[in-house]
Amino acid sequence: MTTIAAPAVSLGLKANWRQFALLVLINAFVGGMVGIERTVVPLIGSEEFGLASTTLVVSFIVSFGVVKALANLVSGQLADKWGRKRVLVIGWLFGLPVPFMIIWAPDWNWVIAANALLGISQGFAWSMTVIMKVDLVGPKGRGLAVGLNEFAGYLAVGITAFLTGYLASRYGLRPIPIYLGVGYAVVGTVLSILLVRDTRDHVRAELANHPREASPLSFREVFALTSFRDRNLFAASQAGLVNNLNDGMSWGIFPLFFAAGGLGVERIGILKAVYPVTWGVLQVVTGPLSDRWGRKGLIVAGMWVQAAALFLTALTANFGWWLVASLLLGLGTAMVYPSLIAAVSDASHPSWRARSLSVYRFWRDLGYAIGALSAGLIADFFGLAWAIASIAALTFLSGTVVACMMREGHAGRSS
Repeated sequence: MTTIAAPAVSLGLKANWRQFALLVLINAFVGGMVGIERTVVPLIGSEEFGLASTTLVVSFIVSFGVVKALANLVSGQLADKWGRKRVLVIGWLFGLPVPFMIIWAPDWNWVIAANALLGISQGFAWSMTVIMKVDLVGPKGRGLAVGLNEFAGYLAVGITAFLTGYLASRYGLRPIPIYLGVGYAVVGTVLSILLVRDTRDHVRAELANHPREASPLSFREVFALTSFRDRNLFAASQAGLVNNLNDGMSWGIFPLFFAAGGLGVERIGILKAVYPVTWGVLQVVTGPLSDRWGRKGLIVAGMWVQAAALFLTALTANFGWWLVASLLLGLGTAMVYPSLIAAVSDASHPSWRARSLSVYRFWRDLGYAIGALSAGLIADFFGLAWAIASIAALTFLSGTVVACMMREGHAGRSS
């Protein structure tokens, strides 16, 4: 009796382009689920539910950020145990009720609960699209892989933010703008179930050509390495946290700040779209550049460009300057985002890379909650402009930490 050998698994974008392209498309739908909230949900809180406190308005981002961070933390372990595809599908199943809860919400608590579910969905689904692409391409193209993944996700965030703003200006804040989320959730779930294949065989193929670890690391050891013991992983984790801290602030504060400056919902939608679209599109360039030039320089410069953009936003009061600031904020974030994920992948052994990425993403996405809550409190006491400027200063400081702490390195564990 003869047995048929399983087809050999090859690493690289060319060998796996069909699955890679499918995952790019799926992550566009994952990003679109966040995009439905970028423009209209803070305005739903202030205008439909009459929330006077900025801290209360941004509470939906706090619930999203905390839950997403925790979902990220367990996603790597679940991916190693259950497989990447299963975790991706579970993420989509948690996301399916979200747009309906926002559409039908009778009070703000429904929106907060919907964002807790969205946090689980994003923590599982977005994490898996990143990890699976890194699995597929192997060690030589991580910056490109992450750049394309984040390009799709954040381009969809920006386009959806613009579309929801446009629809809201004509049909109201609910329900029509949120119907986009229904379509994203259904299509993303179906594609993930029917067409995605798991990538654990690709990890085994990479391990076959990689030095074996002396002893397997526990999750506690990986958490400690990623959080503070390894200087490269620490530098990346704190920068990721601050990057999403300023993104969480902009998500909740910018629509209120721009509205207070006299802009209507359609022009707010334009500003809220320019930032993530610029961020998304430029990652197609900055991701591969990090493979060629190294990660550290792009991360440091990107954090400082973000800080300059936030100071410009806080210190000006017209649409033109805010548009320039949004473009700069997108540029700085595009420099940072794929470079950080690639830097974490470089410093992690393949046997614990998924867990290390999940710990990094835990700290990074905890920034949503910290940024929204701290900015809301500062805004309530000192004003919206002070909240934006305070986060700008922290972003500059984070870039300085990377400049002092991170060592340039490539695939494998850093010293």
